[in-house]
Amino acid sequence: MAKDYAEAMKWFRKAAEQGDAKAQDHLGICYLQGTGVAKDYAEAVSWFRKAAEQGDANGECHLGVSYLLGNGVVEDDVEAVRWFRRAAEQGDAKAQNSLGACYVNGHGVTMNAVKAVKWFREAAEQGEANGECNLGLSCERGDGVGKDYVEAYKWTLLAADQGQQAAKTAVVRLEALMTPEQVAEGKRLAHIFKPRQVSPAADDASSAGR
Repeated sequence: MAKDYAEAMKWFRKAAEQGDAKAQDHLGICYLQGTGVAKDYAEAVSWFRKAAEQGDANGECHLGVSYLLGNGVVEDDVEAVRWFRRAAEQGDAKAQNSLGACYVNGHGVTMNAVKAVKWFREAAEQGEANGECNLGLSCERGDGVGKDYVEAYKWTLLAADQGQQAAKTAVVRLEALMTPEQVAEGKRLAHIFKPRQVSPAADDASSAGR
Protein backbone atom coordinates (compact mmCIF):
# COMPACT_ATOMS: atom_id res chain seq x y z
CA MET A 1 0.00 0.00 0.00
CA ALA A 2 1.05 3.63 -0.42
CA LYS A 3 2.79 5.35 2.48
CA ASP A 4 0.35 7.14 4.73
CA TYR A 5 1.95 8.59 7.85
CA ALA A 6 -1.28 10.00 9.19
CA GLU A 7 -2.90 6.56 8.94
CA ALA A 8 0.13 5.00 10.65
CA MET A 9 -0.21 7.53 13.45
CA LYS A 10 -3.87 6.63 13.90
CA TRP A 11 -3.08 2.96 14.46
CA PHE A 12 -0.02 3.59 16.61
CA ARG A 13 -2.17 5.83 18.80
CA LYS A 14 -4.93 3.23 19.11
CA ALA A 15 -2.44 0.63 20.29
CA ALA A 16 -0.49 3.09 22.45
CA GLU A 17 -3.61 4.22 24.27
CA GLN A 18 -4.33 0.58 25.09
CA GLY A 19 -0.92 0.36 26.74
CA ASP A 20 1.13 -1.33 24.02
CA ALA A 21 4.72 -0.32 24.84
CA LYS A 22 6.13 -0.73 21.35
CA ALA A 23 3.33 1.37 19.87
CA GLN A 24 4.00 4.01 22.53
CA ASP A 25 7.65 4.11 21.51
CA HIS A 26 6.74 4.34 17.81
CA LEU A 27 4.29 7.13 18.56
CA GLY A 28 7.04 8.96 20.43
CA ILE A 29 9.32 8.64 17.39
CA CYS A 30 6.60 10.11 15.16
CA TYR A 31 6.35 13.15 17.45
CA LEU A 32 10.14 13.39 17.67
CA GLN A 33 10.58 13.41 13.90
CA GLY A 34 7.35 15.14 12.92
CA THR A 35 6.19 12.13 10.94
CA GLY A 36 2.44 12.27 10.30
CA VAL A 37 2.05 14.85 13.05
CA ALA A 38 3.55 18.21 14.07
CA LYS A 39 6.95 17.80 15.73
CA ASP A 40 6.57 17.97 19.50
CA TYR A 41 9.48 16.93 21.71
CA ALA A 42 7.49 17.12 24.94
CA GLU A 43 4.81 14.83 23.53
CA ALA A 44 7.52 12.47 22.27
CA VAL A 45 9.00 12.27 25.76
CA SER A 46 5.57 11.57 27.23
CA TRP A 47 5.18 8.48 25.02
CA PHE A 48 8.78 7.34 25.42
CA ARG A 49 8.28 7.49 29.19
CA LYS A 50 5.11 5.39 29.01
CA ALA A 51 7.01 2.74 27.02
CA ALA A 52 10.09 2.94 29.23
CA GLU A 53 8.12 2.57 32.43
CA GLN A 54 6.83 -0.74 31.05
CA GLY A 55 10.42 -1.88 30.54
CA ASP A 56 10.51 -1.46 26.76
CA ALA A 57 14.20 -1.18 25.84
CA ASN A 58 13.63 1.08 22.84
CA GLY A 59 11.53 3.43 24.92
CA GLU A 60 14.19 3.44 27.64
CA CYS A 61 16.92 4.25 25.11
CA HIS A 62 14.90 7.01 23.44
CA LEU A 63 14.05 8.50 26.82
CA GLY A 64 17.75 8.45 27.67
CA VAL A 65 18.58 10.31 24.47
CA SER A 66 15.89 12.89 25.28
CA TYR A 67 17.46 13.54 28.68
CA LEU A 68 20.98 13.64 27.22
CA LEU A 69 20.04 16.23 24.58
CA GLY A 70 17.40 18.08 26.58
CA ASN A 71 14.73 17.40 23.95
CA GLY A 72 11.28 17.90 25.49
CA VAL A 73 12.67 17.61 29.01
CA VAL A 74 15.26 19.39 31.15
CA GLU A 75 18.72 18.11 30.22
CA ASP A 76 19.89 15.62 32.85
CA ASP A 77 22.92 13.42 32.16
CA VAL A 78 22.42 11.32 35.28
CA GLU A 79 18.86 10.52 34.30
CA ALA A 80 20.03 9.78 30.75
CA VAL A 81 22.54 7.25 32.06
CA ARG A 82 19.88 5.62 34.23
CA TRP A 83 17.67 4.93 31.22
CA PHE A 84 20.55 3.95 28.94
CA ARG A 85 21.69 1.45 31.56
CA ARG A 86 18.25 -0.12 31.89
CA ALA A 87 18.04 -0.60 28.12
CA ALA A 88 21.68 -1.69 27.82
CA GLU A 89 21.24 -4.38 30.44
CA GLN A 90 18.40 -5.79 28.34
CA GLY A 91 20.77 -6.04 25.38
CA ASP A 92 19.77 -2.92 23.45
CA ALA A 93 22.81 -2.22 21.26
CA LYS A 94 22.15 1.48 20.71
CA ALA A 95 21.78 2.04 24.44
CA GLN A 96 24.98 0.07 25.07
CA ASN A 97 26.89 2.33 22.70
CA SER A 98 25.32 5.44 24.23
CA LEU A 99 26.24 4.27 27.73
CA GLY A 100 29.80 3.67 26.56
CA ALA A 101 29.92 7.20 25.15
CA CYS A 102 28.73 8.57 28.51
CA TYR A 103 31.67 6.83 30.19
CA VAL A 104 34.07 8.31 27.62
CA ASN A 105 32.77 11.86 28.04
CA GLY A 106 31.87 11.79 31.73
CA HIS A 107 28.20 12.51 31.06
CA GLY A 108 26.28 11.47 34.16
CA VAL A 109 29.08 9.16 35.31
CA THR A 110 32.76 9.40 36.17
CA MET A 111 34.95 8.97 33.09
CA ASN A 112 36.04 5.36 32.81
CA ALA A 113 37.64 4.10 29.60
CA VAL A 114 37.49 0.45 30.68
CA LYS A 115 33.74 0.57 31.30
CA ALA A 116 33.30 2.48 28.04
CA VAL A 117 35.04 -0.32 26.13
CA LYS A 118 32.90 -2.92 27.88
CA TRP A 119 29.72 -1.31 26.57
CA PHE A 120 31.14 -0.50 23.14
CA ARG A 121 32.06 -4.18 22.81
CA GLU A 122 28.58 -5.31 23.82
CA ALA A 123 27.12 -3.10 21.08
CA ALA A 124 29.79 -3.99 18.52
CA GLU A 125 29.33 -7.72 18.98
CA GLN A 126 25.68 -7.24 17.96
CA GLY A 127 26.81 -5.46 14.79
CA GLU A 128 25.82 -1.94 15.87
CA ALA A 129 27.83 0.39 13.63
CA ASN A 130 28.54 3.17 16.14
CA GLY A 131 29.59 0.63 18.75
CA GLU A 132 31.91 -1.04 16.22
CA CYS A 133 33.45 2.32 15.33
CA ASN A 134 33.90 3.38 18.95
CA LEU A 135 35.43 0.03 19.89
CA GLY A 136 37.79 0.32 16.92
CA LEU A 137 38.85 3.81 17.92
CA SER A 138 39.46 2.62 21.49
CA CYS A 139 41.67 -0.19 20.18
CA GLU A 140 43.53 2.25 17.93
CA ARG A 141 44.27 4.64 20.81
CA GLY A 142 44.68 2.05 23.54
CA ASP A 143 41.93 3.67 25.63
CA GLY A 144 40.53 1.18 28.14
CA VAL A 145 42.02 -1.70 26.18
CA GLY A 146 45.44 -2.67 24.81
CA LYS A 147 46.44 -0.83 21.64
CA ASP A 148 45.83 -3.18 18.72
CA TYR A 149 45.75 -1.91 15.15
CA VAL A 150 44.48 -5.20 13.74
CA GLU A 151 41.47 -5.23 16.08
CA ALA A 152 40.95 -1.52 15.46
CA TYR A 153 40.95 -2.13 11.71
CA LYS A 154 38.54 -5.06 12.02
CA TRP A 155 35.94 -3.06 13.93
CA THR A 156 36.24 0.16 11.96
CA LEU A 157 36.07 -1.79 8.69
CA LEU A 158 32.84 -3.44 9.83
CA ALA A 159 31.40 -0.05 10.79
CA ALA A 160 32.57 1.56 7.55
CA ASP A 161 30.82 -1.16 5.57
CA GLN A 162 27.59 0.04 7.22
CA GLY A 163 28.29 3.61 6.12
CA GLN A 164 29.62 4.98 9.42
CA GLN A 165 31.57 8.08 8.37
CA ALA A 166 34.05 8.29 11.26
CA ALA A 167 34.89 4.64 10.67
CA LYS A 168 35.58 5.28 6.99
CA THR A 169 38.10 7.95 7.98
CA ALA A 170 39.65 5.63 10.58
CA VAL A 171 40.06 2.82 8.03
CA VAL A 172 42.13 5.07 5.77
CA ARG A 173 44.20 6.32 8.70
CA LEU A 174 44.88 2.81 10.00
CA GLU A 175 45.85 1.46 6.60
CA ALA A 176 48.65 4.05 6.52
CA LEU A 177 49.93 2.78 9.88
CA MET A 178 49.68 -0.96 9.28
CA THR A 179 51.73 -3.51 7.39
CA PRO A 180 50.08 -5.33 4.46
CA GLU A 181 50.00 -8.45 6.63
CA GLN A 182 48.15 -6.61 9.40
CA VAL A 183 45.64 -5.20 6.93
CA ALA A 184 45.04 -8.68 5.50
CA GLU A 185 44.48 -10.10 8.99
CA GLY A 186 42.09 -7.31 9.91
CA LYS A 187 40.10 -7.97 6.74
CA ARG A 188 40.04 -11.69 7.50
CA LEU A 189 38.71 -11.09 11.00
CA ALA A 190 36.06 -8.72 9.69
CA HIS A 191 35.03 -11.24 7.04
CA ILE A 192 34.45 -14.05 9.54
CA PHE A 193 32.68 -11.86 12.11
CA LYS A 194 29.14 -12.94 12.92
CA PRO A 195 27.00 -10.54 14.98
CA ARG A 196 25.75 -11.97 18.24
CA GLN A 197 21.99 -12.29 18.41
CA VAL A 198 20.15 -11.10 21.52
CA SER A 199 18.53 -14.10 23.19
CA PRO A 200 14.74 -14.42 23.00
CA ALA A 201 14.60 -14.07 26.77
CA ALA A 202 16.34 -10.68 26.60
CA ASP A 203 14.06 -9.58 23.77
CA ASP A 204 10.97 -10.64 25.73
CA ALA A 205 12.19 -8.62 28.70
CA SER A 206 12.09 -5.45 26.61
CA SER A 207 8.31 -5.66 26.44
CA ALA A 208 7.72 -6.89 29.97
CA GLY A 209 6.52 -4.55 32.66
CA ARG A 210 8.64 -3.80 35.72
